Amino acid sequence: MSLHNLTPAEGSIKKGKRIARGEGSGKGGTATKGHNGQKSRSGYSRKIGFEGGQMPLQRRVPKFGFTNINRKEYQGINIDTLQALVDSGKITDTINLDILIALRLADKNDLVKILGNGELKAKLNITVHKFTASAKAAIEAAGGEAVTL
Repeated sequence: MSLHNLTPAEGSIKKGKRIARGEGSGKGGTATKGHNGQKSRSGYSRKIGFEGGQMPLQRRVPKFGFTNINRKEYQGINIDTLQALVDSGKITDTINLDILIALRLADKNDLVKILGNGELKAKLNITVHKFTASAKAAIEAAGGEAVTL
């Protein structure tokens, strides 16, 4: 093996089609863009959802309902999830937003609400944005404390 007989691996280099480089190339003339019309021009772009002048789907489909711009979305966490974390040793007695974010149960910008699904045996001091009535009752029945931010 010498420098004069080194070649790239088979199939590693692809020759691109040289478009619009004269009639002799076989790709001259219209340069694979067909004949005239908007799409053959340089700078052509169309709006997203444009259907050639036909009424776009977005406008054909009926709209209904109402979206409240002031709605608050809460990230729900059930107490059986918290009990499972206690059983696995990931949390001990205190739960706050920082711990929930570290365990990836919530994001840093989430509002967190503890939901009452499941059974809680551990005594936990929980500090989050909201609790359901059943969750608060379950936490206090287990000897814990539910603190609202």
